[in-house]
Amino acid sequence: MQEQADMEMLDTEERMDKVIESYNRELQTIRTGRANPQLLDQIMIEYYGVMTPIRQVGQVTMPEASQLYIKPYDKSVLKDIEKAIQNSNLDLPPQNDGQGIRIVIPKMTEERRKELVKQVNKLEETAKVGIRNVRRDANEKIKKLGLTEDDEKGYLDDVQTLTDKKIKEVENHTAKKNEELMHI
Repeated sequence: MQEQADMEMLDTEERMDKVIESYNRELQTIRTGRANPQLLDQIMIEYYGVMTPIRQVGQVTMPEASQLYIKPYDKSVLKDIEKAIQNSNLDLPPQNDGQGIRIVIPKMTEERRKELVKQVNKLEETAKVGIRNVRRDANEKIKKLGLTEDDEKGYLDDVQTLTDKKIKEVENHTAKKNEELMHI
């Protein structure tokens, strides 16, 4: 039974790590006023009948700190890339020069920075809820294993310690992103 509880602890940590990985991916899509190719990770185009990320149909470079340049491997998708960026939630106008797409990232206003901090804080809360849901599931599974009272309490304490550690990790990522957003 303790072996099952140990396996449950490993599974719990793995599931919490997946919540944090997902949170980090979402954080990377929030622009900070500097060019970052990861801003384009969520944008897909139809390429030969398959939905494909922009970064797989072209080379993405940063000619300047506040610019991204997408040079497609196949020029026939230039218009599709431009349209996908216009329809995305980036609010960045793409500029088609016939060879590639240039995206200029404007300096952010104080108001926009504060909006993005609020957005990051909402994402943080969602990640924390995800971690707490994993904790709840783990606690329920451990209670059903029929361990001795002391062993059960020990495992439940371990789950809580792990939860606290993972929530602290999320808070650290949030603080770093908020600092990045507010840095001018």
